[in-house]
Amino acid sequence: MNRVVMIKYGELTTKKGNRKFFVNTLYSNIKNKLKGLNVRIHKDISRMYIEFSDSELDEVLSRINNIFGIHEYVVAYKVDTDLEGIKSNVLDIMKNIKFSTFKVETKRSDKSFPVPSLDFSRQLGGLILKNIEGVKVDVHNPEILLNVEIREFFTYIYTNEYKGLGGYPNGTLGNGILMLSGGIDSPVAGYLTLKRGVKLDCIYFEAIPHTSIEARNKVITLAKKLAKYTSEIKLHVVPFTEIQEAIYREAEDDYCITIMRRMMYRITEEVAKRNKCMVIANGESIGQVASQTLTSMSVINEVTNMPVIRPVACLDKLEIIDIAKRIDTYETSILPFEDCCTVFVPKHPVINPKLNLCYEYENRFDYKNMIIDAVNNINTIIIKDEKDNSFEDIL
Repeated sequence: MNRVVMIKYGELTTKKGNRKFFVNTLYSNIKNKLKGLNVRIHKDISRMYIEFSDSELDEVLSRINNIFGIHEYVVAYKVDTDLEGIKSNVLDIMKNIKFSTFKVETKRSDKSFPVPSLDFSRQLGGLILKNIEGVKVDVHNPEILLNVEIREFFTYIYTNEYKGLGGYPNGTLGNGILMLSGGIDSPVAGYLTLKRGVKLDCIYFEAIPHTSIEARNKVITLAKKLAKYTSEIKLHVVPFTEIQEAIYREAEDDYCITIMRRMMYRITEEVAKRNKCMVIANGESIGQVASQTLTSMSVINEVTNMPVIRPVACLDKLEIIDIAKRIDTYETSILPFEDCCTVFVPKHPVINPKLNLCYEYENRFDYKNMIIDAVNNINTIIIKDEKDNSFEDIL
């Protein structure tokens, strides 16, 4: 008996006319992630199958664990669709497993198979009871659930199921840009955006010497942790010092964060357009800080016509932290290196800013030319994966 990893699509099956596109993209993503391994991948409209070398199974499972668009995956025995042959193989498989209770579920995709699903489950159950001592059937809470999927040429037998990440295959829903800071929220927002099939660039604002190289390296590490869920991420590092100093020189202290965020949105929109991104994503959570009240978000958002998605907007901090820990960004995010959003936080930032005051403070300095200069001097880093210690600066 050969073993294969069988991929179940889940949400992709709802795509109807576009289903083939989603499946083909998932196939390409899996093929890319498994590059360098001795595997063969086959697909049809309802399942995908990965043939592997036994010595590489753990690595195959580790890699597909980080691929969006997979609902479930199993390690299945692949046998010919032959009635007596299936029975013989099922018995061999079950004899090598320790269990006391079991249940059999049969799915008969090949309707030419002579025995209906329910009847075949009963036949297999009777065979197991007859040939393995000390076991019994439990249809409600079995130790072992034996699954038998009967298809036209091959039948797949398995007793394990692993939950995939779900969502849509990365790249199926276009390109977006993530405003990535060194905090807890924005990496989580990036993960959730990737999960919905959006391929991400990231943008990071630094104000040397007010922010440090350690703060930049922290963001690079976070980008690498996100890159494991996609093929690669472009991280655009924006020189923000001149703009930030002008804001704190010309604007009232309580408005500095609001003006700063408006500048960041303007720059992000321009970078998004240059990189064919259709949406801006960020880690804003309603009410968490002064710039994230509904009034503040409305005033800040006024500078862009590009859609802004906020995946964590309605989550509380503990929910966001739970996800951050699960995706392994939390420990990096809490490293004590300040970014542009934290280094100059005023004592009492405005929570209900007025748009006319924003215009007044912004008109005190030549921000439009400063933005052009900042965008033209961006340093873009290609991030491959957190396991890859190299990255390439693009001048």
